[in-house]
Amino acid sequence: MTTFILRSLFCSFLVWALLPYQVVAQSNYDVSAYTDEAQQIIDAALQDGESFKRLTYFTDTFGHRLSGSESLEQSIDWILQEMQRQPLDRVTTQKVMVPHWVRGEESLSLVSPRSLHLPMLGLGGSVGTPPEGIQAEVLVVNSFDELEAKAQQAKGNIVLYNVPFTMYGETVQYRLQGAIASLVRSVGPYSMQTPHAGTSNYEEGTPKIPHAAITSEHAAMLERMQDRGQKVTVNLSMEAETRPDKLSRNIIAEIKGSEKPEEIVVMGGHIDSWDVGQGVMDDAGGCFAAWEALLLMKKLGLKPKRTVRVVMWTNEENGLRGATAYRDSVKADGSIDDHILAIESDSGVFEPRGFGFTGSDNAFAMVSAIGQLLEPVGSETISRGGGGADIGPIMREGVPGMGLQVDGSRYFWYHHTAADTIDKLDEEEYQQCIATMAIMAFVVADLPHSLPRK
Repeated sequence: MTTFILRSLFCSFLVWALLPYQVVAQSNYDVSAYTDEAQQIIDAALQDGESFKRLTYFTDTFGHRLSGSESLEQSIDWILQEMQRQPLDRVTTQKVMVPHWVRGEESLSLVSPRSLHLPMLGLGGSVGTPPEGIQAEVLVVNSFDELEAKAQQAKGNIVLYNVPFTMYGETVQYRLQGAIASLVRSVGPYSMQTPHAGTSNYEEGTPKIPHAAITSEHAAMLERMQDRGQKVTVNLSMEAETRPDKLSRNIIAEIKGSEKPEEIVVMGGHIDSWDVGQGVMDDAGGCFAAWEALLLMKKLGLKPKRTVRVVMWTNEENGLRGATAYRDSVKADGSIDDHILAIESDSGVFEPRGFGFTGSDNAFAMVSAIGQLLEPVGSETISRGGGGADIGPIMREGVPGMGLQVDGSRYFWYHHTAADTIDKLDEEEYQQCIATMAIMAFVVADLPHSLPRK
C-alpha cells in the first residue's frame, strides 16, 4: 500500500477513519429483505476454516511479492490455478509492465562514537552506493526548515530526518521529499528494531543519492549523540538498482449478474508487496478477503442481479500501474460507466468497523442502510469519505468508492516491515472482514435500483 504519489490520499484515508459520521439510522431505504441472506453469509464466513488456511499457505509459501520479482509472478500463477478450479464464472488476467527495483545486499554501521550494526532498509527506487560504501558524518535534522538553516553543514554529510510518526500522510513526506536526504526515521508509531520499507523519488535536476530508512530507536540515539556534541559517523552500503520494467498481471475473477451482467461491483486489493515480511496485511489479506467473499456468494447459491468482480491489482506499492491499467481498459471498452461501486481493502484485515464511502448523498443513504445488515459482526458504521489507492483511478472517473475500515491501532506497527506476517492476524477477525465485504458487495449488486452517482 502507499506509493509516493498517494501519500496525500493515504493521509485522507486516516482522516476518514476518524470522522464521526455514523450510519444513517433513519434511512428511507429498506434493506430488510436481505436480512436472511446477510445472516447466511455471516454464518458461512465464520464457519469456514479453509479461508484462513488458504491465506496462511499462500503467505508462507510465496512470502514477499515485490513488483518485478519471481515470487510475485509465482504467487499470481498459484492464485490463477486455484481460481480456475473453483466455480467462478470468469477468471482472467490483465498484462501490466511494472517497475523492477532490486534491493541487493545492504548494510549500515555506526563507526563512531562506537561500533554498532544498525538495522536498515533501502527505500524503493533508490540508487546504490559505490561498492566500497559511503562513510560520512551524520547531520540529524527534524524538519526541512532546519535542513535549510544548516545547508552548509549538510554538504558532504549524510542527513538523517528524525521526524516522529504522527499520521502516515504527514510523516511520509519526510521520507519522500528533499533531494539530499539519505537516511530517515522509519515511518511508524511503534518499533522493535524494525525498519519500514517504502518508496523514494528524486527531484528533477538534483543528484541521485542513496536513501534508506533506519529504526526509530536508532534515529533517536543518533540525535542524542549529536546533541551531546559527539561526532556521529556511519558507513552505508547498498547494492540497490533499477532494472528494465518487467511483465506482471492483474488478476480478475467474477460471477456474472443474473439480470444486469453489464453492471459491475468491483472489489479487491493489491497482490504485490514490499520485499520484506510476507505482505499479509499489506495486502494479501485484503485480496483474499475479497476472493473469499466472491466464493461465499457462489457457494451459498446467491445470484446477484449485477456482476460482482474481484481484482487483485499489481504494483500498488511502487507505481500503481495495475490500477492505472485497469482504469484505462474499462475506459477503452466503455464499461467505466457501468461500474456502480468499487470497494477496496488495503488497511489490514483486523476487526472490521465498517466502510468509508465517497459518492452522492443518495448513494450514501443506500449504503448506510445496507450497513445495518453488518451489525452482527460489528461493522455497521458507514462514514463519509473513503476509497483506496487502487480504486482511486476509477473513482476519479466518477465511480463511487469505499474502503473497508478496521481496527487500525496496530496496522502501522507492522506495515512495510519484516513483521508483516500471518501470525499478527486473528482468524475470526479475518472471517468477519470476509462477511463484511461479501454482504456489502452482494446487496449493492442485487438492489432493484443501481447505486446513483448523483
